[in-house]
Amino acid sequence: MPWPPARTGSRALSATSGDRAEGAGLPRGRRLALFCGLAVAVVALDQLVKAAMRALLVVGEPRALVPGVLDLSLVYNEGAAFSLGEGAGPLFVLVAVVICACGLWLAWRRTDAPMTLVASVACVAGGGVGNAIDRVVAGRVTDFFATTFVDFAVFNVADVFITCGVVASFVLWARWDSARERAGAVGK
Repeated sequence: MPWPPARTGSRALSATSGDRAEGAGLPRGRRLALFCGLAVAVVALDQLVKAAMRALLVVGEPRALVPGVLDLSLVYNEGAAFSLGEGAGPLFVLVAVVICACGLWLAWRRTDAPMTLVASVACVAGGGVGNAIDRVVAGRVTDFFATTFVDFAVFNVADVFITCGVVASFVLWARWDSARERAGAVGK
């Protein structure tokens, strides 16, 4: 017997779009649980690593993590990505809230959306909340990953999840949208 067993009826796998294989059509509760669970896991990982870096590192004294590639260098950022928008912390907190609301809407209302898209938006939301916690509690964000092979902004775990999640979300949304358009064209 093949694994996983084939489904029949309204939950059968779609042979054309692959949406069902990516979790489209799952019950709302499971979709919401995935979104919330993944976002909370990202926040927890981000906050734990930031706390460890604040305890282990001293501002202005970098430590090589991967020599010639990546250092751990504690800095405090009052702006957003790449230190842009200094002093606009409340705006960035609001953006994190809006992203969370959009992600919750996607998980709850768009049951046709692939779970990979829900998961990628959860990564963005979790990263946004992780940085928002820093802004609300300390008025600044803790950053510590510093590339040494190229001059680049210092960043943190939340920034990694935000960046990768945004890129993945755009790709997955475009793929999902084009599949829906093709399905609509076939239905006409």
